[in-house]
Amino acid sequence: MLDSSIIEQLKSVFQVLEHPVTLEVAACTSEAQSELLSLVEDLTTTSEKITAALSPVTSEVPKLSLLYKGGPTGVSFLGVPGGHEFTSLVLSILHADGKGKLPDEAILNRIRRLTGPADLRTYVSLTCENCPDVVQALNLVALFNPKLTHTMVDGGTVQAEVQRLGIQGVPSVVLGEKLLSSGKVSLGDLLTKLEAVLGTDPSASAQSTEVHLGVYDVVVLGAGPGGASAAIYSARKGLRTAIIAERIGGQVQDTKGIENLISVTYTEGPQLAAQLLQHIGAYDIRLLEHRRVKAIGQGAMKRVDLETGEFLETRSLIVATGAKWRELNVPGEKEYLGRGVAFCPHCDGPYFKGKDIAVVGGGNSGVEAAIDLAGIVAAVTLFEFAPELKADKVLVDKLQSLPNVRIITNARTHRIIGDAGKVTGLEYEDRAQGKLHSVKLAGIFVQIGLIPNSSFLKGVVELNRHGEVVIDERCRTNVPGIYAAGDVTTVPYKQIIIAMGEGAKAGLSSFEDLMLK
Repeated sequence: MLDSSIIEQLKSVFQVLEHPVTLEVAACTSEAQSELLSLVEDLTTTSEKITAALSPVTSEVPKLSLLYKGGPTGVSFLGVPGGHEFTSLVLSILHADGKGKLPDEAILNRIRRLTGPADLRTYVSLTCENCPDVVQALNLVALFNPKLTHTMVDGGTVQAEVQRLGIQGVPSVVLGEKLLSSGKVSLGDLLTKLEAVLGTDPSASAQSTEVHLGVYDVVVLGAGPGGASAAIYSARKGLRTAIIAERIGGQVQDTKGIENLISVTYTEGPQLAAQLLQHIGAYDIRLLEHRRVKAIGQGAMKRVDLETGEFLETRSLIVATGAKWRELNVPGEKEYLGRGVAFCPHCDGPYFKGKDIAVVGGGNSGVEAAIDLAGIVAAVTLFEFAPELKADKVLVDKLQSLPNVRIITNARTHRIIGDAGKVTGLEYEDRAQGKLHSVKLAGIFVQIGLIPNSSFLKGVVELNRHGEVVIDERCRTNVPGIYAAGDVTTVPYKQIIIAMGEGAKAGLSSFEDLMLK
């Protein structure tokens, strides 16, 4: 199943293994069983530490469980972990042996304190690019907390189960029969959800309510293109630097094709994020992932409080927290998230094959989504608030040429309609006539742009009416010692290359100002 080049790469990756890892395959009569057995056989050739075993347990769907030193790890894969989930399998092998990139001790302690028992399942599509992040995060939870288990479930292999649970989007995390999370979500947010649902055991890892993470010259918030650039420029100037981020790459992780990063003809978001991490790692930069800022103190030495109870102190602060998908904020949107309401056409589009769906948003992202989805679904209706589509002409022309696309402009989404736990339609207002209309739909993809991640800055620095941080030509905010760069700011044109340049500028401005103190 694996070609020779991948096997050779894996031999190098698995050289670090010190203890035996067993890939246990359940008995199964499915036609896909041979594919799983072939995959496992190939993996056993990559390291003498990796062995295979047949389980006496039977399964209607191919099932692979991970054992470490002969004992269960709590990590399983229901379905063949191919496509994007092959990486999840590889990482689970490394992480079981304590190898590879792991969260820092504070995050691992949060995992260990979760109470149980609990069996978590993540329903995925093997073509989904957001799913591996969630699968890998919950695999870590299972590996470092013996009270919890986690199973990746290929939704395409258990259609009846998917329909019974009302799942219409991936990744969907289920605890028992309850949907715990749907769509992309970070390890930090997953831990917060699990702490709320399962509770925590303080005796599992005693620590004070406040943990001081140190004093720095520069603390950068965010590890996307802007944040990475700001941190690297700061470290190169000899400043003691730290990064606080929910995830490396930020919004870049969700970008499929990148063709306008000058001198790089083509790359993809996850690849660029990996390169950002590699570049950050080349410098003496402390990286604190899976964290979110709670509050920022004023004064010459700024205190940064995190939602985890940790805090840092810094002479200079650079905000590069980027932006996130803008929501409609209409009735039904949150209620049907993952049950017909979606934000990622690449991930969730296959769930609506042969059905009627809508795309809300007539900018470039909305029109591109409608074009992509038109090749999968029965029909697409695109709704745009303005009287005309705002996308580039070449995209509009392509959209208008498709026979199964309908465009409705001057339309305000009023509410999302659902029944029996799933979307059944959308109600919109004809803004010209002031009348309400409804359309029967199975799914709605929201593509109305981005909103800056700046809510934690209210009352700290000046924000404009859109929530963007107001900065000058040197990335300074109205508060001495606080700078901002990239999509979170008032700088026009939210582009990767612009964020990188602005991050460098913020780092240099911060350095110059510190030298004058």
